[in-house]
Amino acid sequence: MDKTQIIEFISQQKTAFIGSVNEQGYPVIRAMLAPRKIDGNEICFSTNTSSNKVKQFLTNGKACIYFYKRGKFRYRGVAITGEMQVCTDQATKDEIWRFGDKLFYKQGVTDPDYCVLKFKCKSAEYYCDLKTQTVEF
Repeated sequence: MDKTQIIEFISQQKTAFIGSVNEQGYPVIRAMLAPRKIDGNEICFSTNTSSNKVKQFLTNGKACIYFYKRGKFRYRGVAITGEMQVCTDQATKDEIWRFGDKLFYKQGVTDPDYCVLKFKCKSAEYYCDLKTQTVEF
């Protein structure tokens, strides 16, 4: 598995799990909708600026995201570590905005409670068939 194959794998998944570090130093895992954009070493998600995860990432940008696919006889997963950046600039928000987002952000793309989490990949650990493989980004 190489970087290109990992990106292809994660782009096919509908759910991501994002890990942050809370104020007490403990990891916190949350399920998220699939990424809005995957570009090279960057993976972007939309979220609420008022969420706890945003507060945690503003304090500590260390993050992990996990994707998996469970088949009938095979389980595959990839854990990617890196840094999470909270983006509130209009250009970044415009870039991943979708029409249906208005349901969650009543003021539209300029809603102050709408932001982008931009994850910069450092390394990935791919698991399949009882084997793990590390891939540097």
